[in-house]
This record gives sequence, C-alpha cells and structure tokens, in this order.
Amino acid sequence: MTPAARAFPTSEVNVTPMLDVLLVLLIIFMAVTVQEHRTVDAQLPEARFGACESTGKPIVLEVLPGPTYRINQAPVSPSELATRLRAIFDNRPEKIIYISGDRRSRYQEVVTAMDVAKAAGVRVLSISPTPRR
Repeated sequence: MTPAARAFPTSEVNVTPMLDVLLVLLIIFMAVTVQEHRTVDAQLPEARFGACESTGKPIVLEVLPGPTYRINQAPVSPSELATRLRAIFDNRPEKIIYISGDRRSRYQEVVTAMDVAKAAGVRVLSISPTPRR
C-alpha cells in the first residue's frame, strides 16, 4: 500500500447537538419572557403653579428604612400598618394616599407599603415628589 492510498483520519464537527441545545435555550427564553407582568397603578403628581385646591387633609405614608412607617408624621409599626390604613380609609370618600419613600429605604419596602395600602382599600396611589436640594 502506498502512502497516498492510506486513509487519513478526518475530523468533522457535528453541529447538530449544538443546534439542538440552541433551540432548547431559545424555547426556554421565549417561555420565560411571555410570563405575566405585574404592574402597580400609580398617579404621579402634576406640576402646578399657584395655589392648589384641597379636598381635605391628604394622607401621606412615609416609608423609612427598617422598614418603619409614618402616617402624617405619626409613627406606625409594620404590624399595625394595615389596620391603621383600613381605619383611616373606611369613611373617606376619596381613597387617595400619597407615598413618600425615603432615599435610604429599599425599593421592596416601598412596594410592600403600596401593596398593604391597596389591600386596605386605597384606590389611588400617588407618589410624593422628593424636594430638590
């Protein structure tokens, strides 16, 4: 047998398994992104010039780090927040609350306070603007 007639081993890359893995990852990615998105309805304040009309004393829920809460400057423990909000909003015709998150508080603490307020009967969440320094 001559050296030219000998068969040399050839190596070919089989891309079929790589394509299978790619398609499975694509299907998983598509399934994850189609999941239901949760949203929180909020009313952002509008810029006003001059005096604003008032329909009563607004209820402001401050979310401080910890989490600790204050309703119109009165401290409220996290365990009694829902009860206090329910008592405040049961007899109010306008069920609007202003949420003011401290810069040092975590985002999850503010969202939890918003969930508690919605469960207590608040219909409109309005986010208080932070004063510019």
